[in-house]
Amino acid sequence: MFAQTLSFAVLAAASIASAADAPTISAVGSKFFFSNGTQYYIKGIAYQLTDQDPLIDKEQCTLDANMMADLGANTIRVYHVDPTADHDGCMTAFANAGIYLFLDLDTTDTQFNQSLPSWNQTQLSAFEAVLDTFQGYSNLAGVFVANEAMTMLNGSDTAPFIKAAIRDVKSYRQSKNYRDIPVGYSGADIPSLRPMLQNYLACGDDAADAADFFSLNVYEWCGESSFDGSGYSQLVANATGLQIPIFISETGCRIPKPRTFDDQDSILGTDMENTWSGAIVYEWIEESNDYGLISYGPKVDPMSNTAALDGYTRSGTPSPVTPDYSNLKSHWATLHPTGVALSAYSASAASLTPIACPSMTPNGWVVNPTASLPSLGETLDLATTSTGGLQSGKPTSTAKKGAAAVMKPASVMMGGNEVAGMGISLICVMLGFLFWL
Repeated sequence: MFAQTLSFAVLAAASIASAADAPTISAVGSKFFFSNGTQYYIKGIAYQLTDQDPLIDKEQCTLDANMMADLGANTIRVYHVDPTADHDGCMTAFANAGIYLFLDLDTTDTQFNQSLPSWNQTQLSAFEAVLDTFQGYSNLAGVFVANEAMTMLNGSDTAPFIKAAIRDVKSYRQSKNYRDIPVGYSGADIPSLRPMLQNYLACGDDAADAADFFSLNVYEWCGESSFDGSGYSQLVANATGLQIPIFISETGCRIPKPRTFDDQDSILGTDMENTWSGAIVYEWIEESNDYGLISYGPKVDPMSNTAALDGYTRSGTPSPVTPDYSNLKSHWATLHPTGVALSAYSASAASLTPIACPSMTPNGWVVNPTASLPSLGETLDLATTSTGGLQSGKPTSTAKKGAAAVMKPASVMMGGNEVAGMGISLICVMLGFLFWL
């Protein structure tokens, strides 16, 4: 019995080590690279089985990771985790399948409220806790400080607080001597705010204040379309000259059916591979929004099965949703961009200069490009926004509940094809439960 127990312990230790031994990902210039020097392109899936943490059930993660490998995925995106839970089993399962993780640091309790944006110690401490938990996994590809924190045409005054969060998370990363895990942001596709937001998060003389990458949730290529007809050609134009990596953090229109994923040919092909670093398809599990690539069984009565949120089972053996799964698999099977070797790129990357900070525009981008970033604990001074003012200078580190502010999701402005965030707690309408003093 002792020998058997010892054998299991050795196997478990070896399994955990595999998650720590995967080649790491770094951002160099406008591209991502594996630590072996090859360029990293994202073939990703949004993965959030519940509104809590999908990375704690090793058996389920193993089933899903194996099927994702069959699909051709090399990346997942997870929106919510519990930093106090044990993630070794799941992170190892995904590492063994060659799958990396982009992880959101915020939750519904710590997300930015664009009606009254602020950045405080409560948020930063929560972000730090998640980073502390996951930084040791080599297959952690990067972290987001927020997802679609700006979804309104007049929401650009939230941008300095997003950039302040990036600055402070990077500073914490350095103070803890963690590896340079890329820190960035996932934005809603608001035409009136692009490319100003990506440029603002990337601009400035001090790289410590800038995002390591930028990503965009894009639902523009719907049904039969093309690189030019979909607007993807404009995405490439907008990203030209950006000195940090950029990728699509959600994509995959569900109307019209079936989902063909023809846009992958452009994203991972010659149209975009020089400027964009791949895409994450929304989403893994079939649920009421009808974006799923797999299901764990037929819809059930949620009253008789409390584990089946909104009637959809959240665990079990994954089965493909037809023909969406096979359509995506057939594209990814033919798309293998190689990019450039780090050894051939590093010299030119070192010579890249930061993109210019965007100027203020009437009824749109209201951020003063010369204003200082908010300090930790500051909140927006609404009285100064019309003149480009940003923060009130009233520090706080505690949160209080205030009247909920309804934040219009990008789907309202994009014809219904975009899902803002993950399908359970970030779908469509998000409530800003917290106002920060």
